[in-house]
Amino acid sequence: MSGSEIMEKIAEQTAGRWKPSPGSIYPLLAWLQDNGYTKEVQPEESGTRRYTLSEKGKDFFKEQVKLKEKMQERLEFFAPPFLSVFWLTSHPEKVQEIQEPLSRFIRSVFNLRMALEKNPTDQAVREAGKVLSASAAKIEELSTRIKETNETFGINVSKVTADE
Repeated sequence: MSGSEIMEKIAEQTAGRWKPSPGSIYPLLAWLQDNGYTKEVQPEESGTRRYTLSEKGKDFFKEQVKLKEKMQERLEFFAPPFLSVFWLTSHPEKVQEIQEPLSRFIRSVFNLRMALEKNPTDQAVREAGKVLSASAAKIEELSTRIKETNETFGINVSKVTADE
């Protein structure tokens, strides 16, 4: 691929969340080539440089994939307890009943993401989308019901303090 094709591919694969600039891609390509991870291929078009991974680059890429997987596993381990710390911090005694289900929910979302990363079939993505959409709808419904109940009793949830 050429540098511009790499930039387009990154933007496509991140759904537009990251659109790298030439100032970030071309120095990286130069570094990869200087270190033997890539090599330039014979140009098909005049002026367009294309690169491919060398054997050393393929090994480096495989190492990076393994490192990413290890980091995801660690993140999966730390994320549920870390995220649950932010859950109802003004009333920690009331949250104990939902701590385990919350941790389980967060862990299952991380596991789903990792499974889809390894096997993103159309059917699996569709099924995951349906389950996540249905789950989000139920949580949104519950959230609305709780908010409406609090408003019915004249409680302004945003102004409730730990002493109340």
